[in-house]
Amino acid sequence: MEHLCRVTEDFYVQILKKDGNAKRAEFTTVHGKIQTPVFMNVATVAAIKGGVSTEDLEGIDTQVVLSNTYHLHLRPGDDVVYKMGGLHKFMSCNKPILTDSGGFQVFSLAKTRRIKEEGVYFHSHIDGHKLFMGPEESMRIQSHLGSTIAMAFDECPSAKAEHEYVQMSVDRTTRWLERCKKEMDRLNGLEYTVNKNQMLFGINQGAIFDDIRIEHAKRISELDLDGYAVGGLAVGESHEEMYHVLETTVPYLPENKPTYLMGVGTPANILEAVERGVDFFDCVYPSRNGRHGHLYTNKGHINLLNARYELDDSPIEEGCGCPACRRYSKAYIRHLLKSGEMLGLRLCVLHNLYFYNHMMIEIRDAIEKGEYSAYKKRKLDGFLEYDSIPVNDGYNIARNWRKG
Repeated sequence: MEHLCRVTEDFYVQILKKDGNAKRAEFTTVHGKIQTPVFMNVATVAAIKGGVSTEDLEGIDTQVVLSNTYHLHLRPGDDVVYKMGGLHKFMSCNKPILTDSGGFQVFSLAKTRRIKEEGVYFHSHIDGHKLFMGPEESMRIQSHLGSTIAMAFDECPSAKAEHEYVQMSVDRTTRWLERCKKEMDRLNGLEYTVNKNQMLFGINQGAIFDDIRIEHAKRISELDLDGYAVGGLAVGESHEEMYHVLETTVPYLPENKPTYLMGVGTPANILEAVERGVDFFDCVYPSRNGRHGHLYTNKGHINLLNARYELDDSPIEEGCGCPACRRYSKAYIRHLLKSGEMLGLRLCVLHNLYFYNHMMIEIRDAIEKGEYSAYKKRKLDGFLEYDSIPVNDGYNIARNWRKG
């Protein structure tokens, strides 16, 4: 199966194969091609925590980098990034970059914000100073950053919110999306815009309410955006509820546009979501867990801080091609973590990101062969051995590292 959809002059969508609802596609952007399904590596402040460089990302099959609009607006300031030529030049990245809108901070900073029709009033998490962000402000910041893909500004209501509140919130998010689109069109037409081909993805919201999700998907699809995300998941609902939302909602989003599941998730979450038609993923799990010695393998998770690995001279996973597994033993990396050495965090993060990125390659291959269901079952069946993670280990690593 091959289907070509022209979105803009510099953005092409080519669906190469479908296997059930799972789809294998290629997206051509102004900053290069993206093979999907794809996992975006999260570089919140234009860097991945754990001492991982842009050059490192190029060596572990990274296709897309995701950065955070809110955090970059505060530090170093989007005006600084703009003066440096945009985010690609600033962080020396030749891959596509997606910037979120700052909308998730409407959810995560709930104690320090006020939502109005015009936008959201925050208190900075850094120093408490007041700031405001609305649809136009978010688009201007992301235009300054010059990312490949900009996300629309939205509110992410809690999965446990009441139906009446969620409906009100989603209606406002739709109005904000229309303002985002209008402002993005204006910014892309300006002479000194960093990326005149910046794309806009809208975000479907609706908590766990089928009627709101479906109606919102229909409404935002009418705006003919460059892509669509399903937001507001992995924020308190069960995995079963998450999968139900995807099964209910994705069919009402354009199949010939990218579908992005925001902030999700575990390898199992990704495998299930691909089967339900999702193309793009991002999550901090691989880097955050890696910094705590919590590693992903094809046989399940391992906690490298466990005493059983003290004299283990094997790699994290036999046959893995990541920089850590090609050269170092579990015993050595465990020693680095226990000693608070930054190299230990770096090697663990590289392994986890490689695991995620390489799993996406396997997923794409399985879809192309028409074997996705069998592949998914084999992969899930392999995740059998789980080590427990002592609650304080991550904090101890961080404390030792700060002590130097």
